[in-house]
Amino acid sequence: MICGVDEAGKGSVLGPMVIAGVGVRSLDLIDGLGLRDSKQLSPEERERLFAVIKKKCRVATVVIPAEEIDAIRREMTMNACVARAHAAVIARLDAETAYVDACDVNPFRYAEMVRVHLPAACEIVSEHHADSTYPVVSAASIVAKVTRDKEITKLAKKYGKIGSGYPSDPETVAYLVSYIDEHRVSPPIARKSWKTVSTLLARKSQSSLSSFF
Repeated sequence: MICGVDEAGKGSVLGPMVIAGVGVRSLDLIDGLGLRDSKQLSPEERERLFAVIKKKCRVATVVIPAEEIDAIRREMTMNACVARAHAAVIARLDAETAYVDACDVNPFRYAEMVRVHLPAACEIVSEHHADSTYPVVSAASIVAKVTRDKEITKLAKKYGKIGSGYPSDPETVAYLVSYIDEHRVSPPIARKSWKTVSTLLARKSQSSLSSFF
């Protein structure tokens, strides 16, 4: 079994991070599908390819919600968290070779970070931009992105217009500001360990204190 692994939502301030693994017996199985890094595809094309990948390949996903990410980050770095999750999907697919999109500046070090969490021997090919280089990792990036988008849609139905969940998204920041202004705490779907959240909370606290002077 050969697999590709990638994640979506690592840097998001709202909602989960999704790690996906896509496994195939032969890379020929996914030749000619037009697989590319999910960021280079339209939502409609991602959805179409997602269905094809699910039909042709083995797929494993791990969804880590915001509150769990906060808890994990008290014990380890975000890169270590991603490496452990990458290992989890590789193990679930029982892969003998795994191509992973390296989260560390040193891809060789990242390969070892993944390897230490694996229950069985597996060759780890760790590279930056692997989602653009290897179609099997592109497939994983598509599965991760589509799965996370579905999770964000569920959260939006419950919490309102939350945007993409990324701190670069004005709609996401507007939601956070509005929620913190009203409730004086961050929303339950926010990663409280993120600087974006702590900065907004500090700003609200200073604003509240100024009303006493």
